[in-house]
Amino acid sequence: MEKDLGKIFSSFRGVRGELIPVLQRIQEKVGYLPEDAMLQVADFLNVPESTVFGVASFYAQFRFTPTGRNRISVCEGTACHVKGATDIIKEISRVKGVEAGETSDCMEYTLEGVACIGCCALAPCITVNDEVYGRLDKKSVHNVLKKI
Repeated sequence: MEKDLGKIFSSFRGVRGELIPVLQRIQEKVGYLPEDAMLQVADFLNVPESTVFGVASFYAQFRFTPTGRNRISVCEGTACHVKGATDIIKEISRVKGVEAGETSDCMEYTLEGVACIGCCALAPCITVNDEVYGRLDKKSVHNVLKKI
C-alpha cells in the first residue's frame, strides 16, 4: 500500500484543494479508503485528520470497507421505488445471499440501494459494475445475475 500511495501522491502538489481528487484516486486503486491511507493523506496535504475523515464521510461516493468484485446498485429513486425496487433488492439478496448494504463473505458481491441513478425511464433499474439494466422485475433480474 505504501508504494501505491507514494505513486498517487507523486502526481499531486500536496495542497488542501487536492483532498477529494487524492481520495478518489486512492479509492480507485484500492477499492475503498483504508483508515491508514486517510491518515497519510492528512499528512501529505498538511490538513487535520478530522478534515480528511469529515470530507470522506460527507460524500456518498467514498467507502470505508472493501467492496465485492461485483457491485450491484439498485436504484431506490421515486420512479424505481414505485415500480418495484424493493422487490428487486429482496430477490437479489435471496439469490446472491447478501443483504442490502453489505458485501458477501466471499467478497464476490456488494449489494446496495442508491438514491437515483438517473434512468427513471428504465424504472426499475440497477447497475452492475456501472452497467445499467432497466425495466426489471423479479424474473428478469435473474438473467442479469447470470451474467455476473
